[in-house]
Amino acid sequence: MAKRSDLVTKGWERSPHRSLFYAIGYTPSDLERPLIGIVNAANEVIPGHIHLDMIAESAKRGVIKGGGTPMEFPSIGICDGIAMGHIGMKYPLPSRELIADSIEAMAQAYQFDGLLMITNCDKIIPGMLMAAARLDIPAIIVSGGPMLAGEFQNQDVDLISVFEALGRLKKGEISEEELHELEMRACPGSGSCSGMFTANTMNCLSEVLGMALPGNGTIPAAFSGMRKRIASEAGEYLMELVRKSISARKILTQEAFENAIMIDLALGGSTNTVLHLPAIAHEAGIDLPLEIFNKFSNEIPNICKISPASRQHIQDLNRAGGIPAVMKEISKLNTLHLDALTVTGKSIKEIIENAKVLDRDVIRSVDNPYSSTGGLAILKGNLAPDGAVVKRSAVLPGMLKHTGPAVVFDSEEEAIEAIFNGKIKQGDVVVIRYEGPAGGPGMREMLGPTSAIAGMGLDDSVALLTDGRFSGGSRGAAIGHISPEAYAGGTIGILRDGDIIEIDIPNYSLNVKLSDEEINKRKESFQKPSPRFKHGYLARYSQMVLSASTGAVLKDKL
Repeated sequence: MAKRSDLVTKGWERSPHRSLFYAIGYTPSDLERPLIGIVNAANEVIPGHIHLDMIAESAKRGVIKGGGTPMEFPSIGICDGIAMGHIGMKYPLPSRELIADSIEAMAQAYQFDGLLMITNCDKIIPGMLMAAARLDIPAIIVSGGPMLAGEFQNQDVDLISVFEALGRLKKGEISEEELHELEMRACPGSGSCSGMFTANTMNCLSEVLGMALPGNGTIPAAFSGMRKRIASEAGEYLMELVRKSISARKILTQEAFENAIMIDLALGGSTNTVLHLPAIAHEAGIDLPLEIFNKFSNEIPNICKISPASRQHIQDLNRAGGIPAVMKEISKLNTLHLDALTVTGKSIKEIIENAKVLDRDVIRSVDNPYSSTGGLAILKGNLAPDGAVVKRSAVLPGMLKHTGPAVVFDSEEEAIEAIFNGKIKQGDVVVIRYEGPAGGPGMREMLGPTSAIAGMGLDDSVALLTDGRFSGGSRGAAIGHISPEAYAGGTIGILRDGDIIEIDIPNYSLNVKLSDEEINKRKESFQKPSPRFKHGYLARYSQMVLSASTGAVLKDKL
């Protein structure tokens, strides 16, 4: 059977190519076998990635056992938590495109027959999935697993606990000594941060999409033996995909994406999935409009509340049966596409056949959900004609509908300073603009402001709107991805202090109480600000990125 890699290994004209492989230490028999790219995002700057070399070694053993030749190369990765709150946060979302592009470059340069992609954190997972969909070759995602929760004052804590403690420190509720003790305990070891934040949401949805093995999203990193077994098995499964010519797009179908959205809503996952799922679908040639989230939100109940929506963590979800158990529960509604194929060669129906819910406090029944509607909602109105997104499952009931005066800021830093200095009052609607994909650029996450609002005890009375985005760890009435963004002349760009904002999450609406005439008048006098970056990657990204409503994908045509 002809292989992609034959282009670099077969025939007398490839003698120089083989010579270079031999210089690395590969043997003639190694080059006879399928060449498998091992994309390893291991580094020493992300706790979720510090242990990925161990995962890679197991994955390579699986590939060899399955009859392939593994060839490892690196991927960049940014820790959103460390990049948070400063200029560095402008880079994680744009890095998604760099990751996809660099994997494409390597896979095409070496004509790999398949890719085993080792990841764990925020933008690295969707970047790798985008590359798999774009290349359309056999591929499997393997994660390093979630971090265990920390323990502080007899309570489970995580990274978000530390962010929110900053507001409590400002209010005098905790001392600097207590804050220091908390920061030392909140993140106890390797793994992706322990709540249903973006990384863990995407690792869980990789299972649902069919691109990862069961347990990929929930088995803790600390369970190193189990994680290594998953990686080794993934290597063997990948070789089966190569032999059977099952490429990524045969798995990443319309039905697979619909399954992912349904389980995302059931889990109450990160709002960032509303960026990443459409972007991955775009690479697979599938249109995934925002409206589909609301369609399924009306059908799929929210049956899990994991941090930041509660004190439960991913380890609890794993103990309760993991993603197969969640899918098994949602399958009772007869909405899941159970025939969808997975990288194991089995259908979703076969994957969940023997799954059981082992803890009803963690995975509720569809007959007794936390909410009859899904955990995410897409809002539209004159303030967000193209849409905005909110993690409804993390909004207090009293804030699902809210009307209040806008307090407008043109950057995240200005807003955080005002919140900590007591300038935000009960009932206010904090507006942070010029943080969108192009205007930021890079669409910074707003975990700082949302944590500050929660830490100051205002999350039951203050909403936050932005054309930027939120961490999966954000909670409260935090509405992001407002499109069109301010930089593109969207309504958020013409708001003034005191404008009355009307938020109605149950009815999916977001409006400012201004007449069409007044909005048009203000837009006529709107002046687009100068780009914040004149050179470098962010300058190029700003010119090429599309609206958040598209998944913040790049223009296909220059």
